[in-house]
Amino acid sequence: MDTVHYLLEGFGTALLPINILFAFIGVLIGTAVGVLPGIGPMSGVALLIPVTASMTGGMDPAAAATSSIILLAGVYYGAMYGGSTTSILLNTPGESSSVVTTLDGYQMAKQGRAGSALAIAAIGSFCAGIVSLIGLALLAKPLSEVALKFGPAEYFSLMLLGLAAVSGLAGNSMTKAGIMTIFGLLLSTIGLDNVSGVARFTYNIPALYGGLEFLTVAVGLFALGEVFKTILHKESHDGNLAKVGKILPSKQELKESSGPIARGSLLGFFVGVLPGAGATLASFFSYIMEKKISKTPEKFGKGTIAGVAAPESANNAASGGAMIPLLTLGIPGSGTTAILMGALIMYNIQPGPLLFQDHPGVAWGLIASMFIGNVMLLILNMPLVKVFAKIIETPPKYLIPIIIAISVFGVYAVQVNTFDLILLIICGLAGYYLASNDFPLAPLVLGLVLGPMIENNMRRALTASNGDFMVFLEKPISLAFIVIAVLWIVIPFVLKLKGKKVLINEEA
Repeated sequence: MDTVHYLLEGFGTALLPINILFAFIGVLIGTAVGVLPGIGPMSGVALLIPVTASMTGGMDPAAAATSSIILLAGVYYGAMYGGSTTSILLNTPGESSSVVTTLDGYQMAKQGRAGSALAIAAIGSFCAGIVSLIGLALLAKPLSEVALKFGPAEYFSLMLLGLAAVSGLAGNSMTKAGIMTIFGLLLSTIGLDNVSGVARFTYNIPALYGGLEFLTVAVGLFALGEVFKTILHKESHDGNLAKVGKILPSKQELKESSGPIARGSLLGFFVGVLPGAGATLASFFSYIMEKKISKTPEKFGKGTIAGVAAPESANNAASGGAMIPLLTLGIPGSGTTAILMGALIMYNIQPGPLLFQDHPGVAWGLIASMFIGNVMLLILNMPLVKVFAKIIETPPKYLIPIIIAISVFGVYAVQVNTFDLILLIICGLAGYYLASNDFPLAPLVLGLVLGPMIENNMRRALTASNGDFMVFLEKPISLAFIVIAVLWIVIPFVLKLKGKKVLINEEA
């Protein structure tokens, strides 16, 4: 009953006019971010952190954090909705988790069934969003209570698992993902040492004493990196846009898609809970499962409705599932949740087991707002499909100046520091170079966010054990996390050595 009570309080917070407005802005921008090929949820969320900081400037810190995170989470799951639009109409995924939708979605569009495909994608995403929210509401409190029993050794091992999970499944090369993880951890050591107060890697630059500002690095790597890529590669999307006909699906299509939606929602949620797995893997698994259990597997890839319903449900459910390790354990499972975690820390709110004790309004307000946001998305997506389809045709010459302006003004407004503008440009160039050479950016962001916490927990554990490293192996929970982390890295590596194809999560 406690959960129902807290959830009702959460709805009280989420239904405040300011939070309804922020949820609406979030899902609207999220859908547009998903529709615009190349931007993706990570760039969208990173870009909007400084904007939300400016919008909530005069508010109480807890209220500002709640409103900001409601908007940013809206961008995250809104992008999952929007990504299907380009997959179906243009055969170009709006973001990585919509890759699988192109297989049957575009075929349906070529057959004149684009409206049905888009409607089923929206309905599937809505149902999945509700399933993941029920799971989130039921599991969040019990998990955070279990996590409260963790000591520094358990936390250190858990964070190692989070890093191993994202490093083991990010990008096309495990070596490159490992390099990026270590690079992120190295960057996190810049600044004053919390324990001794000694300056590390600051080179007598006062701006570096506080460490690298997470926001500047994230906006530079993702938003500006994408801008440089578009300019230097002269990218444009000139594909033929499929016509959107009748929007509402037929009764037969609804009947055929009900099973895939239910199975995709459940599978996606549980895959999303695993750190590092993410929405891309969830959509792949869901599609493979539907094809395996289907009585007519030969129809897959030729325009079957199940091939749209299953992956679209799975990727939305996974985005809800990924919130569980973030909110209850303080472990971001993907690049986007790492950026959300960085945003919360900016407001002095630490995600993890104490979040539900210290800031219940923020935690439950966010969970309730996701329900409201999903309803808004369904209402927005069904009638406005044709409007969102037009967004695809936005020329880069209009889009690029807007992204640059938001990046520069946003970062400067938060920090009011010219050093951060120089760092922003350096990170933008680095983001372009790294992404162009297949280095995944998610492990770097995760290393930067988790680095200080890994270091602090390791030091606390070693202080308590008088410098004995065996403390990490003597505690059963800590040992279990370390074993899982090692397996997470070793198993894909062994499979690759044997010549097997490893399914990779490119949610960089």
